[in-house]
Amino acid sequence: MRRAAALNVLKTWLLFAIMAALAGSFGWLLGGFRTASIFGFCAVLAGLAVYAYADRALMGMLGAREYALAEDPLLDSTVARLAAKAGVAKPKLYVIADGFPRAFCAGRGPRSSSLAVSTGLLGALPPAELDAVVAHELAHVRSRDVLVQTFAVSFAVTLVELSRIGGWLERTLLFVLAPVASAFVHLLLSPRRELAADAFAARVCGTPHGLADALLRLDRAGELVSFQASAATEPLYLVNPFEHEGIARMFVTHPPLQERVVRLRALDPTSRELNVA
Repeated sequence: MRRAAALNVLKTWLLFAIMAALAGSFGWLLGGFRTASIFGFCAVLAGLAVYAYADRALMGMLGAREYALAEDPLLDSTVARLAAKAGVAKPKLYVIADGFPRAFCAGRGPRSSSLAVSTGLLGALPPAELDAVVAHELAHVRSRDVLVQTFAVSFAVTLVELSRIGGWLERTLLFVLAPVASAFVHLLLSPRRELAADAFAARVCGTPHGLADALLRLDRAGELVSFQASAATEPLYLVNPFEHEGIARMFVTHPPLQERVVRLRALDPTSRELNVA
């Protein structure tokens, strides 16, 4: 977990450096050293703004609103309990008024993160499975996957949405920008992060079967409840909520669901008793 966190921090610093270098190079071509310095400085400021506010922007983009304690006190206590077990600060909670069951984290790391859950998730999962889903998201926070995911998804969504301003050139712009956004996402996000988060959630909850059952339940939900969002947000979710066709295929970063379930079951093959009271 510490190695993964260090690698994610390194990825972020490299991303900052590359952005500044590209902006500076472009400025140099336009006006020499002075212009290059201005462009590089602006790139650094833009990177810092993304670092500070990208999680809020993502929450707003996906229709999440701040959670009120009176809505579901049990959720607040559940997240606080699991955050203490995971060794991270309790994330700021958001709620999405959507029947599709989903949860995701955004933010910077163990000391500053946000967790969003949909009303559909709260209604669909029994307590043991909800614990497992929250623990999985907190695993991403602990390993700072959330930092890289927030950067990658923010950039990818921005590029994909830019194609919508093209009018009659929209399809051409999407044809150009979507592969760039997809390559950026796959360069930064490895499917191994999901397997590591699954294993960590199993340790925090004391059993792997709650998460395995939740994965299967959420996968089936995709066949029963309609869902609409930018395909570039796929890395945020516990399971892939999109059809494996069209542009959505380009942003798949999750391992096959069956592989994840088999790995989880193998962690405790003799017991599947869950406290679902």
